[in-house]
Amino acid sequence: MTETIAGIHIPDSAIARAATQLVRDTEDDLLYHHSRRVFCWGALTGERRGLDFDPELLYLGAMFHDMGLAKTYSSPDLRFEVDGANAARDFMKSYGVSERDIEDVWTAIALHTTPGIPEHMRPTVALVTAGVEMDVLGIAYNDFTHDQREHVCKCHPRGLNFKENIIDHFADGIRHKPLTTFGNVKADVLELKDQSYQRMNFCSIIRGSAWPS
Repeated sequence: MTETIAGIHIPDSAIARAATQLVRDTEDDLLYHHSRRVFCWGALTGERRGLDFDPELLYLGAMFHDMGLAKTYSSPDLRFEVDGANAARDFMKSYGVSERDIEDVWTAIALHTTPGIPEHMRPTVALVTAGVEMDVLGIAYNDFTHDQREHVCKCHPRGLNFKENIIDHFADGIRHKPLTTFGNVKADVLELKDQSYQRMNFCSIIRGSAWPS
């Protein structure tokens, strides 16, 4: 039977089921439930906005968006968002997904922590970010009904102190490659959680470049 959460049908194709199992086997409960909620918030946002989106692509983007935080998929020098995007790309290729669809999911994951850009792109890209922003930052919280929020969180609980725990997960996933935080929101995470972290400054880099003036 198709699973329905807050009126949203959870994709149940072979690739969706395989993605669910892979994420379940790779991530802990916090990230797994977070990823499922991201899909629900993204799909509800798409319906509310009247967007023509592909639920399966949105599901793959949501489920893989934090895979780069897992040791299995974490590279030594790439942004965790790119690691997750690469993991999704490789997974989708193994199922013969079209290059256009792979590009949409790759871009959705790679840009999900870059505010101000995804919302102007194709639905899969826009809605993954919308789902992440709702679940982590509470953006558009009041655009969802009380019943929608209750049902999604009943099926996929936030657990105790999700806010602090998700920050800890971010820190643990990127602490070994601090240079990847330059120019993005994860610099805030390491500044908070890693006393040895030294934040890079864009203007200092300009002033210190090899150019004479």
